[in-house]
Amino acid sequence: MAAKVKVNQDGGINFTASESIPTSPKKFRKSHEVAAFYKFIYEHDLRQEAFDVIDDQLQIRKQKNVKKKK
Repeated sequence: MAAKVKVNQDGGINFTASESIPTSPKKFRKSHEVAAFYKFIYEHDLRQEAFDVIDDQLQIRKQKNVKKKK
């Protein structure tokens, strides 16, 4: 079961169980959970921190791909 995120008016997060999991990347990007996550990042001014985390993960993946090619 996937956890479904619900953001309260006061900025808190509630999780509820969901039976449906998005089956494609397009559906995943449009899902309520992802939209709530983006809203949470925007409203709490965490854009730079989120970018840093994604950039770190991208660099790690690039390093793994370079090692695989050698």
